[in-house]
Amino acid sequence: MKSGAIFDMDGLLVDTERIYGQSWRVAAEAFHQTWVEGFDKLVAGSNGGEMLRIIHTHFPDVDAQAFMEFCVNRARKIEETNLRVMPGAVELVRWFRSNGVRTAVASSSPHENINHVLGRIGLGGSFDAIVSGTDLPPGHEKPAPDIFLLAAERIGCTPDDCYVFEDSVNGCRAGIAAGCTTIMISDLFQPTEDVKAGCAAVFHSLVEAATEIQTGLL
Repeated sequence: MKSGAIFDMDGLLVDTERIYGQSWRVAAEAFHQTWVEGFDKLVAGSNGGEMLRIIHTHFPDVDAQAFMEFCVNRARKIEETNLRVMPGAVELVRWFRSNGVRTAVASSSPHENINHVLGRIGLGGSFDAIVSGTDLPPGHEKPAPDIFLLAAERIGCTPDDCYVFEDSVNGCRAGIAAGCTTIMISDLFQPTEDVKAGCAAVFHSLVEAATEIQTGLL
């Protein structure tokens, strides 16, 4: 078993990617844009400059900053009343901690939002480190490895001695590039060929991943 476990948050610990996927579509309608199929999958796991770049590429006629803020604000309002914890998330985090594994969250979301969500799902104070995309300079967001490298450093582990749990393709690419044992939890997003080749495993839920880890298979 590894000494560290690093978790993404949106779509991995909490079921927010469906909310964001719907919110991007509403944003496109509000800004009078024709929806681009697959856009929500490309933008998942990104933030800041990378998110703005993806928006500009697919919706070049809109104010990318305003478009992003519309989506994010709508999604967060929905999360206040409709936030579902992903199956097995709380149990796996607590199991790691009870077995001496150091834990971190590495999420593109701002610190304030991360702390708020973790508190709401009963995991406030359950992580040795929290790393936000806002901790990184522009241009270093997922799929760059920086966020996972920083998370590993903050929990005192080498990247190759850490699990990374991700649900998005961008996030998995970041974990793989960091040299971590990357595990994809495939819910809304399916692994690409490069992600399949680079991940240690692909599961449909954290419950499945926990079984493999707890029985010593990962």
